[in-house]
Amino acid sequence: MENLPSIREQLASVPLSPGVYLWKDAAGQVLYVGKARQLRNRMRQYANLADERAMIPRLMEQVASFDYLVTASEHESLILEKNLIRQYSPPFNVDFKDDKSYPFIALTMGDVFPAIKYTREKPVVTTRYFGPYTDARAARTMIEVARRIVPICQASCVEWKRLKRRLEHDSDAVGDKPCFDCHVGLGPGPCIGACTPEQYAHNVEQISRFLTGQRRGFIKAIEEEMFRASADLDFERAARSKARIETIRSLKDRQHVQLAPTLDADAVGFFREETIAGVQVLVVREGIVHIANEFVLDKGLDVPDDDLVDTFLMRYYEQATDIPREVLLATLPEDAATIEEWLTGLLASPHRAKVRLRAPLRGERRELLELAERNARYTLNRYKARTRYDDERTNAALLQLESALALERAPMRIECFDISTIHGRHSVASMVVFTAGRPDKAQYRRFKVRLDTGEANDFAMMGEVLARRYAPERMADARFGTRPDLLIVDGGKPQLTAARQQFEALGLDIPVAGLAKADEELFVPWEETGPIVLPSGSAALYLVKRIRDEAHRFAITFHRSLRDRAMTSSVLDEVVGLGPKRKKALLRHFGSFKRLQAATVSELAAVKGIPAQVADEVWAVLHAEQ
Repeated sequence: MENLPSIREQLASVPLSPGVYLWKDAAGQVLYVGKARQLRNRMRQYANLADERAMIPRLMEQVASFDYLVTASEHESLILEKNLIRQYSPPFNVDFKDDKSYPFIALTMGDVFPAIKYTREKPVVTTRYFGPYTDARAARTMIEVARRIVPICQASCVEWKRLKRRLEHDSDAVGDKPCFDCHVGLGPGPCIGACTPEQYAHNVEQISRFLTGQRRGFIKAIEEEMFRASADLDFERAARSKARIETIRSLKDRQHVQLAPTLDADAVGFFREETIAGVQVLVVREGIVHIANEFVLDKGLDVPDDDLVDTFLMRYYEQATDIPREVLLATLPEDAATIEEWLTGLLASPHRAKVRLRAPLRGERRELLELAERNARYTLNRYKARTRYDDERTNAALLQLESALALERAPMRIECFDISTIHGRHSVASMVVFTAGRPDKAQYRRFKVRLDTGEANDFAMMGEVLARRYAPERMADARFGTRPDLLIVDGGKPQLTAARQQFEALGLDIPVAGLAKADEELFVPWEETGPIVLPSGSAALYLVKRIRDEAHRFAITFHRSLRDRAMTSSVLDEVVGLGPKRKKALLRHFGSFKRLQAATVSELAAVKGIPAQVADEVWAVLHAEQ
């Protein structure tokens, strides 16, 4: 970070205006693009390392210069930031996993008879797009469903292409050969003059409404058409209308979430693990979930949740053709008002409707958001299974640990210990084992601390537990597994010292590291210059944190069980022959412990199921406590 002093001096000339800043490396490559309400103050947070995000130190190590662009408002800076991220693809900005284009449903509005098509093309001004869809099959199915409800030509139809060419050359547009779709009722037949451009335009408008989720009123209109056809004795046309009604109703039958028919919202669910996240967008129109889009965000960086949400919303809605009135999120981003203003501009409602970001806590919107989050988890799981993400990540973590800790080999067996106590009472220790980077629960062990210190002395307790675990008889015991390649003790330097003392006394040479809770620093005896700090976002750091958290969970669970057992213990536990059933019978009979203490031996013996000898013993124990 040798450039930071110079950068801090240069920041004095940066204005306190809204705008966008670009951090660059020595070669001039853009490393990060961000927006700010006040440029100077925001950029100083980076230069002074006052920003608590884990990626900041790593970013500033590479920064050699910066640029900035002043904007008239925060709203303008939001749009400019989006465009610059797309232009430079900075490595420290979150992004979609890949750059592939997503499919859309399109209507070729520039034609006299617009056609519907499935496409991944770059946007054309004269074409109207609906989507994006992340499931290609769902997009194609939606086209089929839409055409069964409202007949319209397909862009792939040969006769439609011939009609288009004839219209472009002002020749006789009407042909004498109908296409197959016209025969089966999926096309209205402009190729043979079966409909006028005005009639066809009505179908196009209906298709547009259907694809944007505005389906209310479709059934009523088609029913009226069916009744007119029946009255005219045109039963074939009536049957087609009935089939369209059944198609629309089948879409509602697939709906598993009961929502208000007026709900017009997108529920955006995130599920994050380490530096990778799954996203599910449930598009709800008129109370029906009619599109479910899924994405994977993976740039290998430990970016904050706010950045993750901001960037995704910007990237998704700059492509989306249908802007909702509400966007449902688990938590609102810091610049929610700015994003709302941007989305409202995209909506461009003639009724001046506004887009709202909401974080629902209860009700149907909360249930919808939970469904999106649950599906985001499945999205991530499918991606990880498909790409063998966990295997590659685990292998990388073990190799990184081997290198960072200067181990003789990759730590295929890692043991971790944690102490749980309250002022020295009910003290326990946990031992968790990770084999090949994964929990090996059959090897987990729990220890009751025998040392009675009368206070919380983690140093002494850790020493006692390690002495028991690594005693010669335990090392030779197959139930405790093989010798570990790495031992991690939770607590940092004091616990590391306790482990070293025990290993010296036992004559063992096992690599050991102490993990400090505050900054995730690893202390090792062979590194005298200071603790080892694993890179933020690295696979090794997440593996170490996961092992530590698992040891803590296992220890606290055992500690709570001992504490709860102590709280529910009773003086009656000391009575020989008085099990849980007899104890329950006594307490039920007398109603309270106070009345039980006041009872005579004969009254105790009169309780059903209590022998005279047990009654004598109960009376003696109760009065010995008085």
